[in-house]
Amino acid sequence: MLDMVTLWALGTGEIILIALVVLLIFGGKKIPELMRGLGKGVSQFKKGVKEVDDEINSTLKDMEDK
Repeated sequence: MLDMVTLWALGTGEIILIALVVLLIFGGKKIPELMRGLGKGVSQFKKGVKEVDDEINSTLKDMEDK
């Protein structure tokens, strides 16, 4: 399990290298569009998780009231 944690521990150099590769692949004009889409996807995911959590909590509350 420790190997999986250290696998994702990126340093500053690796992050800069990844950013340069992304910039070369997608170009400067496409990156804002990609980030906007990623942000919308994350917000939709959080909204869905909150809805499921609210539904579970309301069901548990209804079961306790009975």
